[in-house]
Amino acid sequence: MNVENLTRSIYQLIVETSTNLPKDVRRAIKKAKALESAGTRSAMSLATITQNISMADEEVSPICQDTGLPTFKIKTPIQSNQLEIKAAIYKAMIEATEKGKLRPNSVDSLTGENSGNNLGAGTPVIKFEQWDKDYIEMALILKGGGCENKNIQYSLPCELEGLGRAGRDLDGIRKCIMHSVYQAQGQGCSAGFIGVGIGGDRSAGYDLAKEQLFRSVEDTNPIPELASLEEYVMENANKLGIGTMGFGGETTLLGCKVGVMNRIPASFFVSIAYNCWAFRRLAVKVHADTGAISEWKYQDGEKIDFTKEENQQANDKEEMITLQAPISEEAIRQLKVGDVVKINGMMYTGRDAIHKHLSTNDAPIDLNGQIIYHCGPVMLKDEDGKWHVKAAGPTTSIREEPYQGDIMKKFGIRAVIGKGGMGAKTLKALEEHGGVYLNAIGGAAQYYADCIKSVEGVDLMQFGIPEAMWHLRVEGFKAVVTMDSHGNSLHQDVEKSSLEKLAQFKEPVFK
Repeated sequence: MNVENLTRSIYQLIVETSTNLPKDVRRAIKKAKALESAGTRSAMSLATITQNISMADEEVSPICQDTGLPTFKIKTPIQSNQLEIKAAIYKAMIEATEKGKLRPNSVDSLTGENSGNNLGAGTPVIKFEQWDKDYIEMALILKGGGCENKNIQYSLPCELEGLGRAGRDLDGIRKCIMHSVYQAQGQGCSAGFIGVGIGGDRSAGYDLAKEQLFRSVEDTNPIPELASLEEYVMENANKLGIGTMGFGGETTLLGCKVGVMNRIPASFFVSIAYNCWAFRRLAVKVHADTGAISEWKYQDGEKIDFTKEENQQANDKEEMITLQAPISEEAIRQLKVGDVVKINGMMYTGRDAIHKHLSTNDAPIDLNGQIIYHCGPVMLKDEDGKWHVKAAGPTTSIREEPYQGDIMKKFGIRAVIGKGGMGAKTLKALEEHGGVYLNAIGGAAQYYADCIKSVEGVDLMQFGIPEAMWHLRVEGFKAVVTMDSHGNSLHQDVEKSSLEKLAQFKEPVFK
């Protein structure tokens, strides 16, 4: 095997997966965009999403800043050297990280130290399977942490909120899938895709569920009962009204694929792997001797070209309120849920490590009146030592719920930007302190990177690039007020209304 060629092929697979959304996924997003009512927050979100896809195409930069946990599924002829393939993957991963195509995302679970190159115990995930064909098939999925955290597993029989008893039958499975979409809300960057694994043990069930994400969005399940189940879920999950980013709307789910395996009599697991709209998975056929790519998968049919001009026309119709940071409490108190804001000035990134640090330490800079952005950007340093933002979309905010309200009060922070919303503790703090939660469009890493005009500094780099506090000067940074200083939360409202709609699917469907 030509290992040098193989490494080039793997590097190309990584870059294409990170930057170029597959054709089947693009067609699903185009269909969703056509169904959405004009002028809604979900329509605005989809316009931003499609603009982001175009920007990633043009810049050959990550669609989403979250590398997630890269997972390779590789089928090899018997004579192929799997150790050589693994070594080539490691080399390609390091190069892709160094060139800003992936964010360094591998963290030691005990020390919290970031390896800096996406390598470490268990990362990336590499799964080999031998087969009787004479070529190598190599598939890769980059599944971000926000959607990974919305994976869920059910053990039947069980009681489900809004749906009642789910038994050990096809109808019980149906209820589990519908509940999985409900519980994800907007925290997994909806509208999303789900893979479902029926049976197995706990670990095999999740593996089977993730394996379904490697199917084409447009295929038909060869098992008639599962084909009917997939069709049912696609029709009815979109009646829950959760919508894009959890803002409410017509499209909550873009794809559902179900697989089944045997189980032992004592166990009946239904495992769901949730994936965001930025469904980054591709596959290639590689010549076993030369290491060169001979064919790409998921690239059949029309490729939708989302142009910036079309999206900009949609965005220009939005009425926006301009916020200049630092922001006064008076300006914050005037905002209400549903307002679209455009931010100019400084904002400071802060994720899990920063929030834990700030809970017991002083801030490295004055945060009074400032904005915290839940974001772990992709950063590159040029030859002059200057940092540049390559991708900078929001991360899921709910992880910071234990800290957020206290930190806002402690340091005088007026606004928090993230995705998916926060809980009751933060909502109460916003009302008492005078703050707002702003929902940015999840996965729109290129759109928001374009709004960042300069990197003014960085603190707490000991936590690694994604977790450091980056000082970012922004212009025209757009977000939606989804939690205001008057005790209102769009996330609570959508969750309540979608639970009421979920209850209509309580009665049996499959006999």
